[in-house]
Amino acid sequence: MLKKLLLLAVIPLLTFGARIKDIATIEGFKPTYLIGYGLVVGLKGTGDGTSVKFTIQSIANMLKRFGVIVDPNALTLKNVAAVMVTATVPPYAKTGMRFDVTVSAIGDAKSIDGGTLLLTPLKGPDGRVYAVAQGTVITKKKGKGFTAKTYPNVGVVIGGGIMERDLPFYLVRNYVNIILNQPDITTASKVAKAINDFFGEELATPVDSATVRLRIPFGKNPIDFLAQVEQLRVETDSPAKIVIDGRSGVVLFGGDIEIKPVSVSVEGVTVTVREYAPVAEEYPTLPGSVVGKNSQGVLTKEQTQTVYPIKGTTVGDLIKSLNEIGLTPDQIVSVLEAMKQAGALNAEIEVR
Repeated sequence: MLKKLLLLAVIPLLTFGARIKDIATIEGFKPTYLIGYGLVVGLKGTGDGTSVKFTIQSIANMLKRFGVIVDPNALTLKNVAAVMVTATVPPYAKTGMRFDVTVSAIGDAKSIDGGTLLLTPLKGPDGRVYAVAQGTVITKKKGKGFTAKTYPNVGVVIGGGIMERDLPFYLVRNYVNIILNQPDITTASKVAKAINDFFGEELATPVDSATVRLRIPFGKNPIDFLAQVEQLRVETDSPAKIVIDGRSGVVLFGGDIEIKPVSVSVEGVTVTVREYAPVAEEYPTLPGSVVGKNSQGVLTKEQTQTVYPIKGTTVGDLIKSLNEIGLTPDQIVSVLEAMKQAGALNAEIEVR
């Protein structure tokens, strides 16, 4: 049975639009990644072996800080594992805030489950220490019942991270930048217009396809003002794009992308988009052939696998028609690409 392409149309809600908060990020208002190197102790023979030299050296260095001098070459411990500790903290996290941390073994440890993560400094992108982490490691499991999988070398310390320094807040001369998640000149212009119309003054200026420069009015609380800006709704605009996942057979496309009149022939398949709807009598019935209509009202001739949609046909209509006559995903992709090359399909095609 031939695999069919699954259509997923991504259609924006033009009536109400999207919140600025959902389509853009205020510069600086983003999560911060933290990372650190640490040791998990208390493992029952499932830690790093003697071949992992950096773990042994780390143990020796740690003991030295406590006044215990040992020869690294004499250590043969298997209840310690070297790990990388990572975390994502929200914008402008403050001192004392707690958060979960992820612990991942980097040596040859068999499992870090149940071990204790020793006090580990966590650094930000600027190399400064902003937090520390410590606590019991619980390994991750995914799935339920018999399908559950355990990842013994990756765990989490729930609430094990604590902020030791406030994340910086940058506000230069009462200006901030709004960064669009999907750069688009039209959308940037609409964002600026929505802000200016709402507040009744020229506060926002589109700088480029990804950036809108925003001035915070004098005397206004920046946080309250930006909270209002985030809730404003904008009708987004994006270029026509078709994304095809060849492995899963999923097609994503935004809105109703129409196909202009065209005729293409690819791998024994002919697709003709006409200005008018054809009738069955136009095509002679050959021995063994069947001429009929599919659910989209598109005439098909099974023997030659010819499809005759009419003007106004969308990508969704076409793919449904081609699926019904049994074309493979590869053949459908070839048809779409041929139409694009012929100038009948004004959309970017991306195959993953």
